[in-house]
Amino acid sequence: MQSLDRAFALLEIMADAGGEISLSQLAESSGLPLPTIHRIIRTLLGNGYVRQLPSRRYALGPRLIGLGESASRMLGTWARPHLAELVEELGETANLAMLDGDKVVYVAQVPSPHAMRMFTEVGRRVLPHSAGVGKALLAQLPEHEALATVGRTGMPAATDRTITTPEEFAKELARIREQGYAIDDGEQEIGVRCLAVPVVGGPAMMAVSISGPEARVGWGFVERAAPIVRRAAEHLADDLNHQV
Repeated sequence: MQSLDRAFALLEIMADAGGEISLSQLAESSGLPLPTIHRIIRTLLGNGYVRQLPSRRYALGPRLIGLGESASRMLGTWARPHLAELVEELGETANLAMLDGDKVVYVAQVPSPHAMRMFTEVGRRVLPHSAGVGKALLAQLPEHEALATVGRTGMPAATDRTITTPEEFAKELARIREQGYAIDDGEQEIGVRCLAVPVVGGPAMMAVSISGPEARVGWGFVERAAPIVRRAAEHLADDLNHQV
């Protein structure tokens, strides 16, 4: 059991480092002796969960992709009842998203019953700076990590409302932390407004959102919906923590 705990700890350290790391960095971060790390890494290499790069550094392996996709499908299954309750109460499309590297991936959605509604394909990956869920996710990180993320992805303008500078983005993150939710005000697509709330205390970094056309998702709607979406995020976190 101790070896299993250590193997998972090393994989998580690699993931936190961006998916690639040296043995010396693993030793420094884990506090484990190098012979122990060598033994665990050899086992992970043999099973495809870690791969060695030409630089002699180690990276997360392809076997983890299948596990991640299966876990993502299960997460969507667990989240769907909470999203359905949001749609029933608010009438707009509800989404669940996670960080996938430096991008945001949508892992679950329940569509609005309206004929004119928002649709985002599950599995779609978007840049975080222009999406409500992306901003809600990055607001959970220390500011330097959030800004480093958008520094790597770039901040292209999807619309004329998109925030495109690190300075303005830092101010936006401060507003999100203060008010407890993020807004995409036509920043990813003209005419669409999205309210997103981080899933605080869950087993992974996630965000729940509600989105629809500006004509229906006005500022009065946002004020009414924010506590409802926040409550759904809290219930989802509790539910997921009981599942794992």
